[in-house]
Amino acid sequence: MGMPITVEITDVSATQKSLDAVFDYFASIDGRFSTYKKDSEIMRINRGEMPEGERSADMQTVLALAAQTKRESGGYFDIKKPDGTLDPSGIVKGWAIRNAAELLVRSGCKNFYIDAGGDIQTRGVNAEGNVWSVGIRNPFKYDEIVQVVYPRGQGVATSGTYLRGQHIYDPFRPHEPIDDIVSITVIGPDICEADRFATAAFAMGKNGIAFIGTLPGFEGYSIDTTGIATKTAGFAAHTTA
Repeated sequence: MGMPITVEITDVSATQKSLDAVFDYFASIDGRFSTYKKDSEIMRINRGEMPEGERSADMQTVLALAAQTKRESGGYFDIKKPDGTLDPSGIVKGWAIRNAAELLVRSGCKNFYIDAGGDIQTRGVNAEGNVWSVGIRNPFKYDEIVQVVYPRGQGVATSGTYLRGQHIYDPFRPHEPIDDIVSITVIGPDICEADRFATAAFAMGKNGIAFIGTLPGFEGYSIDTTGIATKTAGFAAHTTA
């Protein structure tokens, strides 16, 4: 998927088979949705080689979810790039992590942590028997954690430009960089929900944190270019174990 993926299962009954199934799944998703592989399904669609009726069920699901997110975000989430091609990267990662978590649950796993490029889904407890904690990085000093949250089974997604540069754009001003915030972290019902709205909120710039605050069941933490953090009203509830 073009990013490091970490999976930790703390159940004593966990087997290599469970881990292999998750990584095999991620590999299959990468093969279908990668915009860096010329033979992927999304690249074939972008070249006009795959009509709508021939698209896989996964592709139809992701494109429908992208369209839904565009409506729900007032157009700020848009997988159509300025050149007219589709890039579902801003939504497929969280969706794939959620599906991988469901794979683990179906295999009997009750305690695990999945992190793909900073988007995280947890369940149960860690190896010490404590609820999982997630650190939010200081975007100006990568080895420093500025906030620790305890998602308790919810998803945690961070969108920003401090590691990958300007890879998210405002669809209403596609040629202008987003330069008033550097990161926004969203806690949502699951990682798919957190991820899709984190991407949309970042595209809104400084207004994104207010948007997250309007969504029932979501909380957020944004950091602007001057280093000032802004939290949603209920964010503090996630900062205690």
